[in-house]
Amino acid sequence: MASDKHSTETDRIAIKARIYGNVQGVWYRGWAKEQADALGIHGWVRNRLDGSVEALFVGAVGDVEALVKACYFGPSAAEVDHIQTQAMRGITPKHFEIKVTV
Repeated sequence: MASDKHSTETDRIAIKARIYGNVQGVWYRGWAKEQADALGIHGWVRNRLDGSVEALFVGAVGDVEALVKACYFGPSAAEVDHIQTQAMRGITPKHFEIKVTV
């Protein structure tokens, strides 16, 4: 469910997630962007050279938590081993994008 457009800053969170497993070459970044766009979540997603996928999700608490849970499954070809998350502060991107690999 998409968040209310009138949410306050206290209703919003930012979570950085690092997703490990078979998550590159399986359309994980495109899937994450579709999910984020559908939920009204801002941030980014990118591949990492170590084979993981890293993402920043900023939005309504319930929407971000739902997306992080969905990341454990990802697109059908993905095989997620585990996810590390970290709360972030002071980050307010205004869209969701796929970034280059680092």
